[in-house]
Amino acid sequence: MDPTPTPTPPAAGSRSQGLFGILRRLYDWTLSWADSRWGLAALGALAFSEAVFFPIPPDPLLMALALGKPRYAMRFAALCTAASVVGGVCGYFVGLWLWQTVDQFFFAYVPGFTEANFRYVQLKFEQNAFLAIFAAAFTPIPYKVFTIASGVFQVGLGVLVSASVLGRGLRFFLVALLLNWQGPRAKELIDRHFNTLTVVFFVLLVLGFWLVRRFF
Repeated sequence: MDPTPTPTPPAAGSRSQGLFGILRRLYDWTLSWADSRWGLAALGALAFSEAVFFPIPPDPLLMALALGKPRYAMRFAALCTAASVVGGVCGYFVGLWLWQTVDQFFFAYVPGFTEANFRYVQLKFEQNAFLAIFAAAFTPIPYKVFTIASGVFQVGLGVLVSASVLGRGLRFFLVALLLNWQGPRAKELIDRHFNTLTVVFFVLLVLGFWLVRRFF
């Protein structure tokens, strides 16, 4: 009888465990498009999908593309802004037309979507929808929650678009300007301290929701 095979131990430095591993793989996969001839298309698709359901923001790919071609950084930021706003409009119509069909999927599988968050977003929309959407578009608050909620709670489409153009534009153009200032050091910092920055991101996420609830 053949001896029982000895299980192969996981490779050193494996990222396959836990939330950090999942996010890190998504982050690395996102950046891999920067070296592809489809980089610009990937940036547009990522910015679009992040406004509806995807958990990784387009900023890392925007940074990678801008580092590769600094002279086009502002064009990349403009593409990222336009695609994200169009994605936000798509999210709006998901909320307006399809929410009763897909709500349980979003609550179960898409980060940031909870019934409690939706109740708070509704309250903030009643107080000042433009400022609430602008805050979500500019900060780490999940923008997708606000785009879909805009449709669910029937915020004016013009309010969503104008707040999104302002918030997303400021965010992505600031990223492009940051690269002109710090260059490759910004990406090196993310790669070296990814886990720490992930924790910081989630802290900022919670803080962002608290600030929206408290002041808007």
